Amino acid sequence: MITNKKQATPNPLFGKENFTWMLVGLVIMAIGFFLMAGGKSPDPTKFNDNEIYSFTRITLAPFLIIVGFVVEIFAIMKKPKISE
Repeated sequence: MITNKKQATPNPLFGKENFTWMLVGLVIMAIGFFLMAGGKSPDPTKFNDNEIYSFTRITLAPFLIIVGFVVEIFAIMKKPKISE
């Protein structure tokens, strides 16, 4: 007896596109953390405030980290495409 019933295949929680967006978000966050990391001063007895309080560490790096988190939230909330 042949039946034409399709077997129910479980829908994955995340699709390939979701994982791609998650990877992009992780890379953006990693770049932000890398830019925020401190550099070693040649003379530890002197404080170089231009190096510590630079635009890259105070503004750009936290912005990239927040953008990475937004991309991660987008990747989690995005519905995967249903293939039939």
